[in-house]
Amino acid sequence: MATTHTAPGTQDASPGQPVSTRATLGVAGVFAVCLVVLAALSAVHLTQGTADLGVGELLRAVLPGGRESDASAVLVASRLPRLGAAVFIGLALGVAGVTLQSVARNPLASPDTLAVNSGAYLTVVTVAAFGISLPFYLDGLVAFIGGVVAAGLVLLVAHGGDGGPTRLVLAGSAIALALSSFSYVLLMLFETQTTGLFAWQSGTTVQSGGHQVKMAIPLIVLGVAGLLLLAHRLDVMALGDDTARVLGIDVRRSRLYAVLLSVLLAAVAVTVTGPIGFVGLSAGVAARSAARRIPALARHLLLLPLAGVLGSLVVVSADVLLRLFLSDDVSIVIPTGVVTTLSGACVLVWLARRLRGGAVGAGTRGARGTVRSGRWVTGVWVVLAVALAGSLISGLLLGQRVVLLGDVINWLRDDAGTQVNFALNQRWPRVLVALAGGAALALAGMIVQAVCRNPLAEPGLLGVTPGASVGAVAVITLAPDLGVWSIMGLATVAALATFGLVLWLASGNHRTGKGLSSERLVLIGIGVSSAATALTTLIVVIVSPWDTNLALTWLSGSTYGRGTDQAVPVLICLLIGIPLTMLGSRTLDLVSLDEDFPRVVGVRIDAARLGFCALAAVLTAAAACAVGALGFVGLVAPHAARALAGGRHARSVPVAVALGAVLVCVADTVGRTVIAPSEIATGLVTAIIGAPYFVWLLHRSRTS
Repeated sequence: MATTHTAPGTQDASPGQPVSTRATLGVAGVFAVCLVVLAALSAVHLTQGTADLGVGELLRAVLPGGRESDASAVLVASRLPRLGAAVFIGLALGVAGVTLQSVARNPLASPDTLAVNSGAYLTVVTVAAFGISLPFYLDGLVAFIGGVVAAGLVLLVAHGGDGGPTRLVLAGSAIALALSSFSYVLLMLFETQTTGLFAWQSGTTVQSGGHQVKMAIPLIVLGVAGLLLLAHRLDVMALGDDTARVLGIDVRRSRLYAVLLSVLLAAVAVTVTGPIGFVGLSAGVAARSAARRIPALARHLLLLPLAGVLGSLVVVSADVLLRLFLSDDVSIVIPTGVVTTLSGACVLVWLARRLRGGAVGAGTRGARGTVRSGRWVTGVWVVLAVALAGSLISGLLLGQRVVLLGDVINWLRDDAGTQVNFALNQRWPRVLVALAGGAALALAGMIVQAVCRNPLAEPGLLGVTPGASVGAVAVITLAPDLGVWSIMGLATVAALATFGLVLWLASGNHRTGKGLSSERLVLIGIGVSSAATALTTLIVVIVSPWDTNLALTWLSGSTYGRGTDQAVPVLICLLIGIPLTMLGSRTLDLVSLDEDFPRVVGVRIDAARLGFCALAAVLTAAAACAVGALGFVGLVAPHAARALAGGRHARSVPVAVALGAVLVCVADTVGRTVIAPSEIATGLVTAIIGAPYFVWLLHRSRTS
């Protein structure tokens, strides 16, 4: 671990520093204000619900004479458990979030960005999918194991957070995306066993009685108490690893204990309410902001409880706002985590905009590729031509029923049997859609990486794919009779609007300096992507709560049931997009270098960036309409293309297009073959391939 970092908010207070009377009053005042606001919001929380109960009725319900009333039954069975879940789960996530920020020395660390919630959620879904009913504590243990594995992998890839906020969030986002893909495929394959878990993935405080909350409280108290015992060690570790070792702190063991206790708190939260998003991030940021104004709060003995109280405030206020602005019958089905994710995404964007520009998160070296000879590139094209032909043929031959090559020839001659005709008439549109969708995503990814000057950027991480999904799912759920062109139109508008928002937010300002910072662009893109995914969940649970497979198909990426209607728009976009990109390949080469050199040689970089981004958004929207929100294709194909064909876009763009087509076509064939007659979502297969590749890229670029 590097020793030069200092945890945010700790620079003005050192371990053992005496606290003045003024500071004591300031600390007491902060806690008093937070607790008063929390008490007031809790009182409002208890008055909200489907039953119309006023404050007077609730007060009478708690008195000895009113404990047999209907109001008392509602209070005990529903409202108190929901409030208890909001308070204690918020407390657990707030403490976990601020601890992980200290351990990683990174203000963006939280159970979400370290994939703890995704890992815990996957294990819970796995248990439910296989029909296993576990007691609460065993269920929590399973979630704990999933969270520990996910967090350990993220911290390993991100070198404990020393690589900076971009590396940590990128690693967490990639691993969370892969884990979410596994969760989605289990929800699709075991729809009956996992009923209700789709909305639960966003986190909901709705409880059926107080049993789970009562079971969770001892674990939360244990986790918080353990972290408070580590508070002094965390203070000393904030001064640097070497200093902590000199002062007698076992840094490695202390860090391990802190991570395990934080994951325990997050796992308990997932077991009770599902993964409520960004509570740990928001509470930790708010607590450290207060510590910068009142340095005494920077000591973890005070910082941890403050973050816990603020976490409770975040969840309770989200619950109150949800039911304040929506009717009772609607608010009860909307997960609380949707509100916290939207607010937390704003916090992530705000933090990202405070980063100073000029750094490239993974290094631009990887984005420029290597120099390849013409003979080498010719050989690559020969191999790719064989791979394209092989993927096309295997896509037609393989599936629930294996078809022979001779059958395909007879089918082309319109001389095949009934079963062969049926199989191939279903397969060839899917193969065409997979080839076209993969090619479009790869081309969009190549453009995005050049514009962002970051080889780890891709449409999904920059809000383009989630934005397109919001538009597409909105059309399908609200106006299902509209055709594919209407779906694509709104998806394109949503994708353009989302990416435009990301670009605008990532542009320089008086704090960060002029120019587009790659780090800000990626971090803001991830924040906006999280908000767009939350909006997609919101649309589904409001409009079509019993048809979650619709949203899962889009969010996981699938070619199931696709036909030529979905392929035609993508092919048209490719026929326009590939020539335009090739004509602008020299401009892409220049844009991918830096911010100043293109202007020196006369390139209007802002106009070029806007045009290329618009093209990438259209390609992504078309691909999303065809194959859903496929992840990693726009990352893997462009990077592999640069490695094979070199950094010049005139050579690497066609290679990336071919690689993307092969990747999605092979993923589709594997998905409908390995467990036939059931199918694995294409997005899961691409995640299995893409997530390890992404992790390898992060590891490879660690010194850039």
